[in-house]
Amino acid sequence: MSSNGHCFRRKPRQPVAANLNIDSLLDENLEQLPHLNELVQCYQSDWIKDENKYGHYESVGSISFKNQIFEGPDTDIETEMHLANARQDKIDDNSDDDLPSTSGRQLTEHFGESPLPAYEPVFDWENERSMIFGQRIPESNMPQSPSGLKISVKVLSLTFQAGLVEPFYGTISLYNKDKREKLSEDFIFRILPSEMQDAGSSSESRGVFHLDAPSSSVCLLIQLEKCATEEGGVTPSVYSRKEPVHLTEREKQKLQVWSRMMPYRESFSWAVIPLFETNISSVTGGSASPSSPLAHSLSGASLQEGVSEPISKVSLDGQMGYSSGNSIVVEVSNLNKVKESYTEDSLQDPKRKVHKPVKGVLRLEIEKIQAANTEYDNASDGSITNEHDHGDQLTDSTIGEWRNIHSNRHKEQPLNGSAADGSINDVQAFDFRTMIRNEPFLQLFHFLYVYPLTVSLSRKRNLFIRTELRKDDADIRKQPLEAMYSREPGASLQKWAHTQVAPGSRVACYHDEMKVSLPPIWTPQHHLLFTFFHIDLQTKLEAPKPVVIGYAALPLSTHAQLRSDITLPIMKELVPHYLQDSSKERLDYLEDGKSVFRLRLRLCSSLYPINERIRDFFLEYDRHTLRTSPPWGSELLEAINSLKNVDSTALLQFLHPILNMLLHLIGNGGETLQVAAFRAMVNILTRVQQESVDEAERNIFLVNYVDYAFNDFGGRQAPVYPGLSTVWGSLARSKAKGYRVGPVYDDVLSMAWFFLELIVKSMALEQTRLMYQNLPLGEDIPPMQLKESVFRCIMQLYDCLLTEVHERCKRGLSLAKRLNSSLAFFCYDLLSTIEPRQVFELVSLYLDKFSGVCQSVLHDCKLTFLQIICDHDLFVEMPGRDPSDRNYLSSVLIQELFLTWDHDDLSQRAKAARILVVLLCKHEFDSRYQKPEDKLYIAQLYFPLVGQILDEMPVFYNLSAVEKREVLIVVLQILRNLDEAWQQNVARTRLFFKLLEDCLVLFEHKKSVDSMLIGASSRSPVADAPMSPKYSDRLSPAINQYLSEASRQEVRPQGASENGYLWQRANSQLSSPSQPFSLREALAQAQSSRIGASSLALRESLHPVLRQKLELWEENLSAAISLQILEITEKFSKASASHDIATDYGKLDCITSIFTSIFSRSQSLAFWKSLFPVFNSVFQLHGSTLMARENDRFLKQIAFHLLRLAVFRNENIRKRAVVGLQILVRSSFSHSTQTARLRAMLTITLSELMSDVQVTQMKSDGTLEESGEARRLRKSLEEMADESKSQNLLKECGLPETTLVDIPEGSTESHWSWPEVKFLSNSLLLALNASLEHALLGSLTNTDRYAAAESFYKLAMAFAPVPDLHIMWLLHLCDAHQEMQSWAEAAQCAVAVAGVVMQALVSRNDGVWSNSHVTALRKICPMVSTEITSETSAAEVEGYGASKLTVDSAVKYLQLTNKLFSQAELHHFCGSILELVIPVYKSRRSYGLLAKCHSMLTNVYESILEQESSPIPFIDATYYRVGFYGEKFGKLDKKEYVYREPRDVRLGDIMEKLSHIYELRKDGNHTLHIIPDSRQVKAEELQPGVCYLQITAVDPVMEDEDLGSRRERIFSLSTGSVQARVFDRFLFDTPFTKNGKTQGGLEDQWKRRTVVQTEGSFPALVNRLLVIKTESLEFSPVENAIGMIETRTAALRNELEEPRSSDGDQLPRLQSLQRILQGSVAVQVNSGVLSVCTAFLSGEPATRLRSQELQQLIAALLEFMAVCKRAIRVHFRLIGEEDQDFHTQLVNGFQSLTAELSHYIPAILSEL
Repeated sequence: MSSNGHCFRRKPRQPVAANLNIDSLLDENLEQLPHLNELVQCYQSDWIKDENKYGHYESVGSISFKNQIFEGPDTDIETEMHLANARQDKIDDNSDDDLPSTSGRQLTEHFGESPLPAYEPVFDWENERSMIFGQRIPESNMPQSPSGLKISVKVLSLTFQAGLVEPFYGTISLYNKDKREKLSEDFIFRILPSEMQDAGSSSESRGVFHLDAPSSSVCLLIQLEKCATEEGGVTPSVYSRKEPVHLTEREKQKLQVWSRMMPYRESFSWAVIPLFETNISSVTGGSASPSSPLAHSLSGASLQEGVSEPISKVSLDGQMGYSSGNSIVVEVSNLNKVKESYTEDSLQDPKRKVHKPVKGVLRLEIEKIQAANTEYDNASDGSITNEHDHGDQLTDSTIGEWRNIHSNRHKEQPLNGSAADGSINDVQAFDFRTMIRNEPFLQLFHFLYVYPLTVSLSRKRNLFIRTELRKDDADIRKQPLEAMYSREPGASLQKWAHTQVAPGSRVACYHDEMKVSLPPIWTPQHHLLFTFFHIDLQTKLEAPKPVVIGYAALPLSTHAQLRSDITLPIMKELVPHYLQDSSKERLDYLEDGKSVFRLRLRLCSSLYPINERIRDFFLEYDRHTLRTSPPWGSELLEAINSLKNVDSTALLQFLHPILNMLLHLIGNGGETLQVAAFRAMVNILTRVQQESVDEAERNIFLVNYVDYAFNDFGGRQAPVYPGLSTVWGSLARSKAKGYRVGPVYDDVLSMAWFFLELIVKSMALEQTRLMYQNLPLGEDIPPMQLKESVFRCIMQLYDCLLTEVHERCKRGLSLAKRLNSSLAFFCYDLLSTIEPRQVFELVSLYLDKFSGVCQSVLHDCKLTFLQIICDHDLFVEMPGRDPSDRNYLSSVLIQELFLTWDHDDLSQRAKAARILVVLLCKHEFDSRYQKPEDKLYIAQLYFPLVGQILDEMPVFYNLSAVEKREVLIVVLQILRNLDEAWQQNVARTRLFFKLLEDCLVLFEHKKSVDSMLIGASSRSPVADAPMSPKYSDRLSPAINQYLSEASRQEVRPQGASENGYLWQRANSQLSSPSQPFSLREALAQAQSSRIGASSLALRESLHPVLRQKLELWEENLSAAISLQILEITEKFSKASASHDIATDYGKLDCITSIFTSIFSRSQSLAFWKSLFPVFNSVFQLHGSTLMARENDRFLKQIAFHLLRLAVFRNENIRKRAVVGLQILVRSSFSHSTQTARLRAMLTITLSELMSDVQVTQMKSDGTLEESGEARRLRKSLEEMADESKSQNLLKECGLPETTLVDIPEGSTESHWSWPEVKFLSNSLLLALNASLEHALLGSLTNTDRYAAAESFYKLAMAFAPVPDLHIMWLLHLCDAHQEMQSWAEAAQCAVAVAGVVMQALVSRNDGVWSNSHVTALRKICPMVSTEITSETSAAEVEGYGASKLTVDSAVKYLQLTNKLFSQAELHHFCGSILELVIPVYKSRRSYGLLAKCHSMLTNVYESILEQESSPIPFIDATYYRVGFYGEKFGKLDKKEYVYREPRDVRLGDIMEKLSHIYELRKDGNHTLHIIPDSRQVKAEELQPGVCYLQITAVDPVMEDEDLGSRRERIFSLSTGSVQARVFDRFLFDTPFTKNGKTQGGLEDQWKRRTVVQTEGSFPALVNRLLVIKTESLEFSPVENAIGMIETRTAALRNELEEPRSSDGDQLPRLQSLQRILQGSVAVQVNSGVLSVCTAFLSGEPATRLRSQELQQLIAALLEFMAVCKRAIRVHFRLIGEEDQDFHTQLVNGFQSLTAELSHYIPAILSEL
């Protein structure tokens, strides 16, 4: 409503021509002529337009969207954009990024923008409304603004070569040079020489001419005149001489004096300026388009006369201040000088002599004023607002670009604009074509143009004619009427007017135009009187005086309408009553009474109809109104009926007054008259509608009549609606009763819209008139209560019309749908006018008639009906039957839409969804509804929709994705504006959150694929292609329309100016349609021709600016939706914290499902920034529920996504992920005071993430390195436990600094503990590093089996907190070992697995085992530790943990272990393992299995016996120490490992194996060296850049062995018990000399014994263990010797004292005894015992030995000999026949050895 509470807006009419003399018309007493009164009233009163009729919508202005950033793990668009923006210069930095949002919609409590603007970014309310069937389109032009062009012409100056010294006068008119006729009246101007100009010169005015359309035949005709030339004075030829001439001072003076004396003028010269050139307009393409610039034609070469030269001077800085580049200055340089007077007709007569050109230039300024689309929305006081909205486009305006000037300048209204506008007076030149156009007269004009043409006399005269208008001819002396328009610009009406002088001619010719203002009523006495004067053109004593020659008279009533030439005789003098025939005899005529005076008339009047039938009707109307008609009154009926036969032009011209009068008759005539008038009106309307040019449903003239012209003239006429509805109603009822009403009824129905709109306007006028006086300022007019009788009548009429709709719809007539829309608009209009309760009656009547599910076509009508009514601003307040029911319409709407969605008709479903979206958009974007309370009210109004959807979910799920999106957008919009949480039951709450999840799915932002893969799109059959192409799935369907329009037009897209883009496609006529203008388009064409155009291809075909916008909208939509859902979730979370809401409090599955959904989708940066405060608050409020076991799956997913985000390159996201993890840790502390479960959870998710994230990347040399993702994840895990950074981190993420250390209620201190967090972080880092290392091995896992096994082992250890993962990696390791045939290691893995299971069972007390069993297992595999399992049960996570930890699985792994150990031949381990299985079988009483188990045990023990009795001691493996030296080894550099290899691997084998592994890894410039000895390596002495391996065989050390013993170690001697095959220490002996010689005798040979200790013991889970400690002892040469001897002694003694179970064992014993004896007793030089003696007991060394050493050596030798002797004896007992010889040899050897030794030790003989 407008501010003054008045819904009607008055719009002043524009006068149609300059200075109409209307006052004189109105002075007359019109009461005697009611029809004239009607006419004047009809033309004079202001338009009255109902502002709200076409709906009301004040847009809040388009929103400016910011770019939303969607990051991937490896992108950091945010930083890139910041850098780009920083680089951009401040000047062109017009990216919308930092602009504040222009809309005033940002409400503080919302997280993000409303999703609606991004969904409907180009919401165009007018356009959406225009799609409604039967929509009323407001006429964009005001009725009076003639379409087409307006051109203003202003005379700037006239210059002559000779100089301008006398005044010149002139006229300009539009002229059609093909038809040789004037198109407009003359615009008069004068040009004074500078010395004659007075200050108030009025030559400033501009003439304004109207043109229908540009045409090459339309010209400006310019005619100049000057004072009649003095005889003997200066002739006009001075102006046209060829040679340059200048007037002398005397001549100038003469001319000036004469021009002051001589008031009469003669013609001087003329010119024709073509406005639109043919040759140019054909080039510019579409000369008929109004925008075809006038400039072209003016600058082009002109036609026949070649008048205008090419423009030489153009003012850009604005001529005279008012034109800024829109006008054009034309210099007319060849004015054609005339020799004699002429008529216009003869101007272009080829027979006439060629005129001389004038040496002078007339400068004109011509400007094109666009008249189309001008809404004269000036304030009603008639002042004109200066339109400023084009300023920005004019900055670089070029010549010939014409500005739309939306203003109506005319003479009565001087512009009140800025000073620059000066005081230009526009003189509107009357357009003669007004009289022949087929359109209604809209203004009052009533005048006659008189054109005297020729007077033919017999002698030469200087003749001119004076014209006047007289009322009668009774008194000759009486003054004529003041009715002549003056020839002086701007003067008032004169009594007479003069033509020019035709000097010295027999046939005087004239081209003057005289304009006469006519009286409203003519009598037969009104006539024009012409007086003919001769004037002497020279000065005698005084100024020349004119002399009367004769008179001519022309009665108006007979001749005014004639268009042909009229000829009159000239009377010599006047006598009274000269018009009457009786006095004509007495008159004397010139030229023998011949008709020598020829003239022409042109009547232009909107009061006096030329058509006789219309005049008859007016006359009868007067007589009826004044009650002067005869009593039977049938003449009026006849006149009304004969209106049918009026020709259409006349009917149209007087349409408005005729309709007014007929309505008057319908309003207050008798019944017969009413019916006749009604029928005549229907007939007229139907004719007008049928003759409509544009085929529109509503004829433009009728629309303008209803919208603007129809009026009750301030109550001077009674309201017509009662009469109209009565007549129509009775007709409708007769039809309903079955009477024959004739074909007129169909016409009534097709014109129903007109009558319905009239009825409403009539009511509204009455409402305004009645209520307006006593209204406080600023309030709206209250609705009017209709009288009961009238309302009943309208109800009946409405009912009848509804029945028509119903009937005709079934027959499928389009009329029915149009009528349906008209009825809807009728209700729509009534809502603003009458009591809403009365409207409710009508609406409910409609809905009752169309209730429920009806035929598709009827249902469509119903939807259209609702769509139209709901568009009304007040619809929200429409009451129902129950006074409390304020929202009748919205509830009906919701129900009907639901019915539609359940309907089969797909197009109707889409329509229903669309209705809803458009409605909400209208509310949301209307600046009047921006207050929160308004939004809340609207949200509550529509909220029932949400409930309905939740009750009928299948209906919703049945919709297509597009409709679902429409519905969900609406739901979100409603919820956004609701202030409080809503109450639903648990099931509905759950469904509701399901809807929200659908939102996330349907609006998820998917990154568009940059490269367009042709053929990648789904080949949809072309038949399914929708009407408008689909550019976007996620945005509103309206977008597709908008984009296809924008692509089609060659315009810059809307809003492009802010972006600084000016997008002009190549001119469509130049580029042929078959050739696309770019490769991009070509691709798109190829795509769409081959495939039903996929949206990807369509997007590609868009202009980059549009595509950018499209992406901008989509990403904003996605972001807004997510933020909106987050907001709802937070509200819900808070409400459920206080238990205000029904939901499942056990699991809070609503919140958890939304969070899971949110985290798993691609979200915008803005969203991540808002998410974490909510995340925090939800965990604070509901931590205990969310951390509970039931929500394991949820937690695991959240943990997974947080870790995933912790990998992101974008710092903002990564930091927030870290904080998210900290929040989880905090919740874990608060609700379970420890983090074991969370640790397990994070470990699991980390392991899952490792398979998703690429932790390695290729280096240029083909090797792998750690990737950025892995580095970032490590950084995040470190930051998580970094106490120093924590505060800043929280601050950056918008969380309070105390977030983590919040003290829970009921306790005094926070549970948070940094050390524990650090431990958690470290264990995760361990897992990360293990995974990374494993990944880095890559292809090497196949070659370097050791490293592979180690990486599996590390993974198993890192994932130890999660039994499942721990077991998984152990089993991987076990498989790897089996492939390498490392059976013992594989068995150890299986033991470890069994250990995990057993410990879990023991700790749960549900197994058959106890701690002692676990300890037994630990003896076999020390890795079965305790720490792992204490948490196992605590850390069970859904899907992980206890499910697999059963007794059966433990038995399975124990059996595997048994199998593997027996393959490794470590039988003693098998025994222990089987003993663990037996309790299970016992407890289950599985005797069969027990028997089997025991028989296996038997085999095991037998195998052990067999090993022990073997003469060759059993070795299960060989061991080698390997040292790595060289940077290329990486982590192995300077480390030593002990390798456990199969027993058949020799030193050479392992060297080869290792060389092979490490050679492969080296590139060409690194060589691999093997250090040949086992000395200690000094790394610094090695060659840099070379890799060295040192490989040494080592022996395992027994637990109880004395390492300090100097004896040589013979392994078989020290095996002790077979059980102890677990080794963690190894030794090797290295001989060396101290004198620098490499080799020395025994006396110099020292020995170094090196003992290395490994990390863990063999057999281990891996094949090699790191050396953690190395010790070495040195033995002197003599100690060496003693050791060697003692070793042999011990070996023999061992053999002799070995207890044997029975005599059956003698054979193996004999063999081993023979072997040892043979090595001890046989005498070879320099070997064994003898060599020791020679070395130490002879000569010089003996003196070096200390006595103690000497005695020890001798004692050892003696003992050795004694044992030998014993052994020989035993040997003798054991041997049979075949060994006799061997025994003899042994004895001989022993004796000779004794003899040799006796040289050194004489005592030996006595000893033995």
